[in-house]
Amino acid sequence: MATTKIQTNSSAGVRIKVQQVGRMLSGMVMPNIGAFIAWGLITALFIPTGWLPNKDLATLVDPMIKFLLPLLIGYTGGQMVHGKRGGVIGAVASMGVIVGADIPMFLGAMIVGPLAGWVLKQFDRWVEGKIKAGFEMLVNNFSLGIIGGLLTLGAFKGIGPLVEGLTSILADGVQFLVNHSLLPLVNLIIEPGKILFLNNAINHGILSPIAAEESARIGKSVLFMLESNPGPGLGLLLAYWLFGRGSAKSSAPGAVIIHFLGGIHEIYFPYILMNPRLILAVIGGGVSGTFTFQLMGAGLTASPSPGSIFAYIAMTPKGEFLPMFAGVAVATIVSFLLAAVLLKTTRSNGEDDIELEEAAARVKDMKSAGTTAGTVGTATGANLTGTVNNANVRNKSDVNKIVFACDAGMGSSAMGASVLRKKLQTAGVNVTVVNSAVSEIPSDADIVITQKTLTERAIASSPKAEHISIDNFLKSPRYDELVERLK
Repeated sequence: MATTKIQTNSSAGVRIKVQQVGRMLSGMVMPNIGAFIAWGLITALFIPTGWLPNKDLATLVDPMIKFLLPLLIGYTGGQMVHGKRGGVIGAVASMGVIVGADIPMFLGAMIVGPLAGWVLKQFDRWVEGKIKAGFEMLVNNFSLGIIGGLLTLGAFKGIGPLVEGLTSILADGVQFLVNHSLLPLVNLIIEPGKILFLNNAINHGILSPIAAEESARIGKSVLFMLESNPGPGLGLLLAYWLFGRGSAKSSAPGAVIIHFLGGIHEIYFPYILMNPRLILAVIGGGVSGTFTFQLMGAGLTASPSPGSIFAYIAMTPKGEFLPMFAGVAVATIVSFLLAAVLLKTTRSNGEDDIELEEAAARVKDMKSAGTTAGTVGTATGANLTGTVNNANVRNKSDVNKIVFACDAGMGSSAMGASVLRKKLQTAGVNVTVVNSAVSEIPSDADIVITQKTLTERAIASSPKAEHISIDNFLKSPRYDELVERLK
């Protein structure tokens, strides 16, 4: 038993570390997605093959992807480490990799930005309390300028060429997969990774930088479509809508709208977590969709974020809607058929019992002896066991802010916050409900609600708060329990 527990804690620790690295990568890109979309729209409109070809306006495309976007990434990466000073030195140092290479330096900025912020942070710690009064501004400005200049030179001569070589290797690897029709196999890794909430890291941290460079060369890239394809999730949710039971069936129609039209893919993750065999359905949908995209020459001009069908339409090059819609449709149909078969053959093994299991979990929670997944987690323990920590459970008079947290703080957490906010308003409970990234939970959070695979990270980020784990942001019995407690 002890060995099993150690192994479980070890695997959980590895998962958390991977999620943190992924969060770091995607965290440098996601705040700047609007800029990527602006570049994508300008590209789609004004390049020679665009909707409104314009030679003068098309001159914006190259400077934006080579200078603006990497600088924004470098600034954001430095800011994540050391605030505004880190952001400034991150942007300064990123110029070294930008000028030192002939390709867009997204990966270089992801390395140099946080590194520069970290170096400046160490210097600031070293001189803290040692600067004479009146010289603070002088030391701060010159330290940033000198360290930033040295890092820029190092990035220009060392990191830039190194990253350019690495990018070329990755691009050659992608081209090899394309030439040998093996690109669909990448979805064997992508789809399980998404369910572990690595979707933003995979899309924005790994695929998008390579895809953006390809799009700058040929006007589109299929790599933008590997992770963001809404088809696999749509097929899964449609299968739950028609063949599911209980709360999963009743919540599926709303989830379809949120996923396919809103682009929030996290909404379908709990449907797989409650029946893990359904991962085969989305893998099948992802592989078949990517195969169709590749077969028909589909591609997007920029990252469709969020992964909504509307974003897909906006980023599709002129005259290429058929390949795009075909890939989404094929992925949807394959995922739907596989999910339908799996739901029918596993119904008696779990789907019928979901509501019963949730009811049993509620009873255990109220007895403060719950040990099932998806209950209130400890705020001090090393692993998520579901045990209630009475020191952290808030009385209703002590609850002023509830925070929903997800990996990026934009998708499923915003949806969950909206659902709970309406329930609290209906019950006449005046409590602030907000959403945030799991690594940026506000310090004044009284209760933090997360999907159970992210709860350990939430506890580490906000150890003093009460933590509640749920399976489904759209509909969870924890919401009604919390409303009753706060009424």
